[in-house]
Amino acid sequence: MTAAPLLVELHTEELPPKALQRLGAAFADGIAAGLRARGLTASPAHRSFATPRRLAVLVDDVLARAPDRDVELKGPSVKVGLDADGSPSQALRKWAERQNVALDALERRGEGKQESFFARTRLAGDRLPDALQEIIEQALAKLPIPKLMQYQLADGQTTVSFVRPAHRLVVLHGDEVVPATALGLASGRETFGHRFLSSGPLAITRASTYEAQLEAAHVVAGFDARRGRIEQALRAQAARAGASLGDPADVAPLLDEVTALVEWPQVYMGEFEAEFLAVPQECLILTMRTNQKYFPLFGADGKLENRFLIVSNMVVADPSQIIEGNQRVVRPRLADARFFYEQDRKRSLAERVSQLESVVYHARLGTMADRVARIRNIARDIAVRIGADPKLAERAATLAKCDLLTGMVGEFPELQGVMGRYYAWHDGEPDGVVEAMAEQYRPRFSGDDLPASETGTVLALADKLETLAGLFSIGQSPSGDRDPFALRRHALGVIRILIERHLDLPLPELIGFAFNAFGKTGQDARDELETFFHDRLVGYLREQGFDGAQITAVVALRPAQLAAVPARLAAVREFAALPEAQALAAANKRIGNILRKAGGVIGAIIDHSLLAEPAERELADAVESLDPRIEAAMSRQDFTQAMTLMAGTRAAVDRFFDDVMVMADDERVRNNRLALLAHLHRLMNRVADISRLAAT
Repeated sequence: MTAAPLLVELHTEELPPKALQRLGAAFADGIAAGLRARGLTASPAHRSFATPRRLAVLVDDVLARAPDRDVELKGPSVKVGLDADGSPSQALRKWAERQNVALDALERRGEGKQESFFARTRLAGDRLPDALQEIIEQALAKLPIPKLMQYQLADGQTTVSFVRPAHRLVVLHGDEVVPATALGLASGRETFGHRFLSSGPLAITRASTYEAQLEAAHVVAGFDARRGRIEQALRAQAARAGASLGDPADVAPLLDEVTALVEWPQVYMGEFEAEFLAVPQECLILTMRTNQKYFPLFGADGKLENRFLIVSNMVVADPSQIIEGNQRVVRPRLADARFFYEQDRKRSLAERVSQLESVVYHARLGTMADRVARIRNIARDIAVRIGADPKLAERAATLAKCDLLTGMVGEFPELQGVMGRYYAWHDGEPDGVVEAMAEQYRPRFSGDDLPASETGTVLALADKLETLAGLFSIGQSPSGDRDPFALRRHALGVIRILIERHLDLPLPELIGFAFNAFGKTGQDARDELETFFHDRLVGYLREQGFDGAQITAVVALRPAQLAAVPARLAAVREFAALPEAQALAAANKRIGNILRKAGGVIGAIIDHSLLAEPAERELADAVESLDPRIEAAMSRQDFTQAMTLMAGTRAAVDRFFDDVMVMADDERVRNNRLALLAHLHRLMNRVADISRLAAT
């Protein structure tokens, strides 16, 4: 059967830029998957195209008709398919007739109620025109459309729902149009090139010439190709100017968005008055990137320059009008930023504290002033606990949210904390307070920097803990995928600070500080929050590359000192590599089961006069000898030494289980042996629950 490339393109009005890349990939993947599922192509690859005004896919080696295929069909059960006398029932006859198979060709398989009739038949392969209609409909139905809009077709009566109005549907198999309809459009071969740089409809000759014909009509159809072209041009322009684009992580999202806004990109350079550089550069960068989609330029020292790059959708001989127009547009934005900055500095942060009483934080948790008071109490407790300056911590907490009341943060909420730092410095606040203003929200996302200063660390912990405790106390913990208050991110931030800053702060104590700031709260909420932290801890440790079973073994003990968890895991990893590890893990699991089944209160004292068997005396001596040595290792947080010492008990443990009947008839002997095992169990699990390492 003849195979040829298949092109499907939907030409639309301008698509939402932030969704374009996802829409293009989903449309292409949906069409290609549908073709493969129906046997119309065996090609594993396809090409996706997405521009501001089109979604398209090109699939190589698509057949006009899929090969016939042998299939097995399951029919009625034997109970339904046979009458009382064993003859084929009417139901079975009708089913066989519909499938076009003879009754004597049917097979019986299965047992009892599961026995059924089966038929083998050969199905004709799908024809491309018949299958493609359904494939397109299914692909469109599954698109990740952020918001549907409704519009009327040219007949003035038919209403269609889609992300944006669609104007053309191109479906070409080789050089032939495949009949299909979508969104009220009939397929053809006509699309459009660039809105301004090309004229009239563009007829696609063959599916394989699609990309080249669009290129000739001033459209770079591939999203990645267009993105690469833009990035190359930006970096070339910046290099010629002796500047850079800044942090690649900050550039990438804007590059994606700009790629979704243009079809034929061209980069030009604009500039603004140097006097605007007196405004904090974060404000200027944000307004250029967010509002204008410009790429600000930075000098070798990392400081903002008064130049920026424009990605235009037009290539013209004289770009002066484009450049001047963009400079004219950005100037009022920068002037607004300067105005806000100058006005905000007329009142100190301290003068704004009283205004927090009129800002509602949460209907059930009070005002922003109430929240600040709680953060202040938590920050003071943490500062005292780690030997930081509690007065600096309290001052930083008092001022932390005041920049929310400034004009600049009101205009650019993303600058909260950043502007607090500038205003605190302008007000002459102590250095520790100044740095804490910006650091209180760190880490803001995965991989973000942690707070660097002592007071900033205290404030960041207090802020996150107050949020978590408050929302857990009113039953607003995350559920499923829903996490509207980003509590998972807050918990992960606390975990990262404790572990990566090596802070000797017990998690239950921190949770206590947080809930105490709210007054009387139930123990259930505290326990739920601690469990929530340990669940997040598991995810964090997995991302660090630790083994799943070893993580489970450590976290099962609900460790209080999170800073020591990596060292515990390293010790468990070394222990797991020892030849004694599996035997001791299995023994630990066995001991746990014995103790659970025994129930009741197991004594803590081992009566040596009741140790009759040599094997139990040997184990008791080993436990008694190891106890102070393991405790000393634990006090030094030498977890590897503690587990290595424990590995030395394997022979004694094996002999005990070989020679000793734990559940002896004599109650005193039985309880004494249970006490010995309980003591051994505690020693085994000082670093981790090693039963979790046992092979299943």
